[in-house]
Amino acid sequence: MRDIGLDVSPPKSDCSDPNCPFHGSLSVRGQVLDGIVVSDKMANTVVVKREYEKKLAKYERYEKKQSKIHVHNPPCVGARSGDRVKIAECRPLSKTKSFVVLEVLK
Repeated sequence: MRDIGLDVSPPKSDCSDPNCPFHGSLSVRGQVLDGIVVSDKMANTVVVKREYEKKLAKYERYEKKQSKIHVHNPPCVGARSGDRVKIAECRPLSKTKSFVVLEVLK
């Protein structure tokens, strides 16, 4: 198992996925975000909904926004719909996937 350089707990099970940051050769860099898994119907992919606030300088207020991100889900992590997860940016894995699930938060 590799040390990925972030403060996350490694998964308990093993996997043979080459796009796993712990057991494969995928490196993580850039943003580390968290969100809630909305859909897990695709193979090795989950959709994570992220809610955040953006400041509007003109009105000196904050606006609530949300976005959905397609995230690679390694078999050793196994995030399911409804889980709160921590995700990290990686190289592009497909046309829409540039993030990977690191851990399922309690």
